[in-house]
Amino acid sequence: MTSTDADGSEAAHPRFAEALRELGLDELTARIRRFPDATRTAAEAAAAVGCELSQICKSLIFAADGVPVLVLMDGASRVDVELVRRELGVEKVTRAKAEVVRETTGYAIGGVPPFGHRTRTRVLADRSLLGHDLVWAAAGTPHTVFPIPPKDLVAHAGATLVDVREHTS
Repeated sequence: MTSTDADGSEAAHPRFAEALRELGLDELTARIRRFPDATRTAAEAAAAVGCELSQICKSLIFAADGVPVLVLMDGASRVDVELVRRELGVEKVTRAKAEVVRETTGYAIGGVPPFGHRTRTRVLADRSLLGHDLVWAAAGTPHTVFPIPPKDLVAHAGATLVDVREHTS
């Protein structure tokens, strides 16, 4: 792991660093961790941080009747698109294409943070995230993550708490 600059500027994506300042979360900037190897997937991030897979917060963009929506999900679980569809009251929910993710959030897949996006979107957060005192989320690049209590993450993301985790039987 490479440490951040004293002000966190090396680690944080500039848009995300600005979002932290705007939200009054400057103290989080110093807690951003940058890794030499990518943390694009939840498994890569958990291995790099040294935490449980379920302590990683995935920021996933879906298209709900063509409108982008952000779903925050723990790293050990999958999103049940049918539950998302019902929650939103739409006809169809699909994974958003990479260009839609970048256009909507300002970040590439694998580095999308839970807030600080280019545009405002509806945000759903799965309750499974609340099972931990601390979760780790992307800080705007595929090499950076930051820790945050899940209740704070939900609040700053402006998320609605829902149950949209896929349950295997």
